[in-house]
Amino acid sequence: MSDVLVIIPTYNEIENISQMLRTVMKLPDGFDVLVIDDGSPDGTADAVRTAMNEYPGRIYLECRTGKLGLGTAYIHGFKWALARDYQYVIEMDADFSHNPDDLTRLYHECKDREADVCIGSRYITGVNVVNWPMGRVLMSFFASAYVRFITRMPLHDSTAGYVCYRRRVLEAIDLDKIEFKGYAFQIEMKFKAWKKKFRVVEIPIIFVNRQLGTSKMNSSIFGEAVFGVISLRLKAIFGKL
Repeated sequence: MSDVLVIIPTYNEIENISQMLRTVMKLPDGFDVLVIDDGSPDGTADAVRTAMNEYPGRIYLECRTGKLGLGTAYIHGFKWALARDYQYVIEMDADFSHNPDDLTRLYHECKDREADVCIGSRYITGVNVVNWPMGRVLMSFFASAYVRFITRMPLHDSTAGYVCYRRRVLEAIDLDKIEFKGYAFQIEMKFKAWKKKFRVVEIPIIFVNRQLGTSKMNSSIFGEAVFGVISLRLKAIFGKL
C-alpha cells in the first residue's frame, strides 16, 4: 500500500474520471486514489469500477446516496484514510482543473520538506488561472484577500481545493466539528491547521477551467464562505474554535 492517498469527490464526472484515474496511476510516486461519488446518474461510479479492475489495490470507491456537499465528501475520505495507514492525504478535483503532475510537488513538499499542509496556490505568484470568466477570477481572488484580512491567516489562496495534509494534521483536527460544506470548508480546514501551529505552505500551480462537464459552483456556496470566515474569526477570538 502507498503512504499517500488522493481523494477525488465526484458528481457527474463521466467525461473526466477515467482519464484522470489513468493519468494519476502513471505518476511515479505510486499514489492510491479514493473516489467518493455522490450518486452520479451519469455512470461515473461504473467508470471508476472499470479502472479499479485495471489497477487492483490502488483505486477505491465509496458511493453515497446523493449530493451531500464537497466538505462532507472530504471528511468521509479523511476518516477512510485515517482508518488505514496513509501518512499523506491529498484533495483534488476530477475535472483536470488541477494538473495531476502537481500531485508529486504537493506530496514531496510535505514528505521531504517538512510541510504539514501544502496548498496548490493560484495566487501566490500573481493570478495563475486559465479560461475563467473575469468575474469569477475577481470573485475568487478577492475572496482570498477577504479571508486573509478577516482571519489574519497569511495565505494567498485560502479557498484552494488542491491540498496535501500530513496524517498528524487530520488527527489533530476534530473532523466531526467541521461546520462548512462548500468554499468555507476549505477555509475552515486551513484555518484550524494554522491555529494549531502546523506548518502551512503554498506552492504555485496553474489552475485551468474545466473543459468537460459542468461546474458545481453556485452563489450559496460562495455566500457560505463570506459569512463563514467571520464566524471562524469570532470563535477563535473567544476560544470556541
